[in-house]
Amino acid sequence: MPTLRLFASVRQAAGVSAVELSGATVAEVLEAATARFGPAFEEQLRSCRIWRNGEPADLAEAVAAGDEIAALPPVSGGAGRTGHVAVVSLHTSPLVQPGAGDSGGMNVYVRELSAALAHRRLECSVYVRRFRDDLPPEIHVEPGVRVVHIPAGPPDLPKEALAGTLDAFTEGVLADIGRSGGVDAIHAHYWLSGVAGHRMKHALDRPLVTTFHTLGRVKEGLGETESAHRADAEEMVVACSDVVCAAGPAETDHLVELYGAPADRVQIVAPGVEHALFSPGDPEGARAALGLGREPVLLFVGRIQPLKGLDLAVQTLGSLGGDLGDTRLLVVGGPSGAQGHAELARVRRLVGSAGLADRVRFVAPQPHHRLATYYRAADVVLVPSRSETFGLVALEAAACGAPVVAAAVGGLRTLVRHGRTGYLVSDRDPRLWAERVEEILEDRLTAAAMALEAAAVARDYSWDATAGLLAGCYDQLRQRRLVECLA
Repeated sequence: MPTLRLFASVRQAAGVSAVELSGATVAEVLEAATARFGPAFEEQLRSCRIWRNGEPADLAEAVAAGDEIAALPPVSGGAGRTGHVAVVSLHTSPLVQPGAGDSGGMNVYVRELSAALAHRRLECSVYVRRFRDDLPPEIHVEPGVRVVHIPAGPPDLPKEALAGTLDAFTEGVLADIGRSGGVDAIHAHYWLSGVAGHRMKHALDRPLVTTFHTLGRVKEGLGETESAHRADAEEMVVACSDVVCAAGPAETDHLVELYGAPADRVQIVAPGVEHALFSPGDPEGARAALGLGREPVLLFVGRIQPLKGLDLAVQTLGSLGGDLGDTRLLVVGGPSGAQGHAELARVRRLVGSAGLADRVRFVAPQPHHRLATYYRAADVVLVPSRSETFGLVALEAAACGAPVVAAAVGGLRTLVRHGRTGYLVSDRDPRLWAERVEEILEDRLTAAAMALEAAAVARDYSWDATAGLLAGCYDQLRQRRLVECLA
């Protein structure tokens, strides 16, 4: 079936940002949406511009499965933008489904942020390395947002080999910017993109804003194997960036202490959450939709890799007391690279040896707009990561009213309000994790209070607010001298 994506006021009227609907034409899809969402939605829809697969659409146009129809009120995108941002995301595309391969929270971040910036009249060109031969040169996701696929090396390169594509990628981005009339700012995501952004800054004399998402020296401190050049490259990018974005105080400290970032150039920019999609709902209906019964449900969402701690989630399930012996664990996500496949095999062996095969369900990565059903069905969401710059899963869970038990690391220490929206656990002893889970499962009043406060806390985070901070940042950078590169 085609997907209808909704924005701004029409999204608020529907209560969702995306929905799959049947229909042979654009008009039939919109009629199905009106029948589902009612008169208030219909009234907002009348003023919308309708696009199909990134181009203006006629209502009589035929649609097919996989097509994306967008309804955009007059305030979304359109003419009269106040700037153009080059969003650099070399190693992963915002159009790829999160939770599979190397795609995760950063994919969501780049897509939602670019859309929110476009709604604020900042046109975004998102530059991605071409990772499949059949990809078109560019895809117009919505007015003001296009994803540009830059040929740079063989499409199927592993992430570890992407540093060798930096020259070709950077040249391709610069060529496209030259054809499209220039940019006002460069915003790089992840260290590889930061290296490309560093070179682009010098070529274009435009400000460089960098969001790292993860930091090599932090991961190395946890025993993770990283590229021999990553930390040095990150330090070079920090020295050249006009602004370095941090998700919160923990990442700010890491940037200052581990990379020598000047504190006055670090800007806290917390990610957002799509409240039209992630919001409290009917737990029983969600469970029925997923084929679950009345048994307690734990949930793990994310890529399967050692850093995410899925093994601890399984051990927590096995450590629950006898009265909770029917508790289930849903694992939504897929392995990331060779390390991820090895980790998945190890976790499956752990599940088997612990006698938990009938209580753990592995679910393939889900489209982002479907994850709300899983959050609403869960009694507790587990976030046992060894490191987490922010914790987008924890935020989305909170927005759906699901209590979270999380590792007391990184941004999770700020996001999860201990004892109020869930629990933070400093130790990796599964018995301690099980104790916190039991407190929630065995005390429904506590669980309900946590659910209410979690949803209230999550309302402080939105992609529009994130875009507002960055739009102000870009505007200030236009009015001051660029940082002299110290690398």
